[in-house]
Amino acid sequence: MPRVCIQTEDFDLADETDALRLGDGGIGAIVAFVGTVREHASGTAVSRMELEHYPGMTEAAIEAMVDAAFQRFDLRAAKVIHRVGSLQAREQIVLVLAASAHRGQAFQACEFLMDYLKTQAPFWKKEHTPDGARWVDARVADDEALARWGIDGGNAA
Repeated sequence: MPRVCIQTEDFDLADETDALRLGDGGIGAIVAFVGTVREHASGTAVSRMELEHYPGMTEAAIEAMVDAAFQRFDLRAAKVIHRVGSLQAREQIVLVLAASAHRGQAFQACEFLMDYLKTQAPFWKKEHTPDGARWVDARVADDEALARWGIDGGNAA
């Protein structure tokens, strides 16, 4: 089972969780994060979001993030699914699963992977609003979240 999937199709949390734990009786905890396209950003309505990426480069960058999570935490399995293309408000956009023998490691690894993804994954996001389309800039708060793990994101101005 691949650890990283970049896809246009939606995903099913239950199916992905079942597949992750299949055949590993040592998994005692699976923590999941599911992100959705927000209906509002910076006080403006958002009808949809377009996500672009460079195939191959994006998967490799996220694989490196998963490797880093395995080095930091006692994980038994992990999976990241990120959707690309045009997504409507409220649609699922990202799934991060972290599995370990105990919940603490799974919680930390899931949070680490999300903080890493928000700042380091090579995606370009464009929000569509009533005033037109706009590219989403890096946020200082995302770099600050990554800094908690001792990593300098350096993305936000």
